Amino acid sequence: MMEIILLTAAFLAGAMNAVAGGGSFLTLPALIYAGVPPVAANATGTVALLPGYASGVYGYRHDLAPVGTIGLPLLSVVSLAGGLAGAGLLLVTPDSVFRNIVPWLLLIATGLFAFGNMLAQRLRRLGLHGDGAMLGTLFAVSVYGGYFNGGLGILLLAQLSLFGMTDLNAMNGLKNLFSAVLTAIAVAAYAAGGAVDWPKALLMTVAAVAGGYVGARLGRKIPKQVLRMCIIAVGLVMSAVFFLK
Repeated sequence: MMEIILLTAAFLAGAMNAVAGGGSFLTLPALIYAGVPPVAANATGTVALLPGYASGVYGYRHDLAPVGTIGLPLLSVVSLAGGLAGAGLLLVTPDSVFRNIVPWLLLIATGLFAFGNMLAQRLRRLGLHGDGAMLGTLFAVSVYGGYFNGGLGILLLAQLSLFGMTDLNAMNGLKNLFSAVLTAIAVAAYAAGGAVDWPKALLMTVAAVAGGYVGARLGRKIPKQVLRMCIIAVGLVMSAVFFLK
């Protein structure tokens, strides 16, 4: 029964991450229910979801494109650096602190996505634009992703919205690419820090791969407005779950 719970959570989490993010809100409770401590559960769930991010990138491969004048290699390097920094922070954070800040981060991320277009126009008038701002905010979001990973997709979509992107297929392609890159380096750091329950991570990996590919394929077929509303709904539900804990 425990194996079925973990496999189901991993499949659904892989699909969620490919479309809207938030997969850790399924893997984290499942792993804690299985007896894994919270910080280790977060690290273990992130390991399990990494191949799902990669399969999500494959599903959106035709939508990948540079952001303005910034090429994909530079964007990936910045995301990797942020992921490494965030993973390092997680490894030295007490469980009590970890629990307290997560719901606030998710609520802010959801608000940014919901009002991203309006905020992007105002911020551009205030001078938040250009390659430097894009790379700086991507680094900050990647630090968050390396630290917790839950709701990472929503936060990445919000960050891209702030710089005027509106095509959700293109945004999802970049979101999955950045997620895969920063999660890969974070996983290496978690492993070096001894924070991963490898038997459970490997068990969940296969289901997460399948879920990531299925989610990417379905995401391309869902009307953009419906997808946007679903992303906002996922963010609000995730925030409420952690506030109520």
